[in-house]
Amino acid sequence: MEKFPMTVAGYAALEEELKHRQQVERPRIIQAIAEARSHGDLSENAEYHSAKESQSLNEGRVAELEDRISRAEVIDVSKLGGDTIKFGATVTLIDDDTEEEKKYQIVGENEADVKSGKVSITSPIARALIGKRVGDAVEVNTPGGGKSYEILGIVYV
Repeated sequence: MEKFPMTVAGYAALEEELKHRQQVERPRIIQAIAEARSHGDLSENAEYHSAKESQSLNEGRVAELEDRISRAEVIDVSKLGGDTIKFGATVTLIDDDTEEEKKYQIVGENEADVKSGKVSITSPIARALIGKRVGDAVEVNTPGGGKSYEILGIVYV
């Protein structure tokens, strides 16, 4: 079984979603199915079919969350350090073309969200940054073309 890296915050978010789906969504859906059944003929009961579909989607997501949680390798980023970039680092970059400053944290695939500055360890930018130091220049091949960055800072929070 393949393990994959995840921050403590990412792991907590998965556990919270799992808890919500098991303790809030599951009972709500069961109640909706029971209510729809009380309306009679199930073959033409749209409410019943909708509730059963919701149940299927919820149970599928519960199974997916349980799998991810069981295979997660939780890494406490606050205990990491050093002067090279590795998983969990928050990296400050400056775009060589636009002089725009960007900040990214390298996280696991399941917790990546570029809009909030979290990039997957498997993304092109993260792969280009791993092992680099402050002051290094980095070339990143993105779907939109090549980009050049200079590393301004590395922190582990």
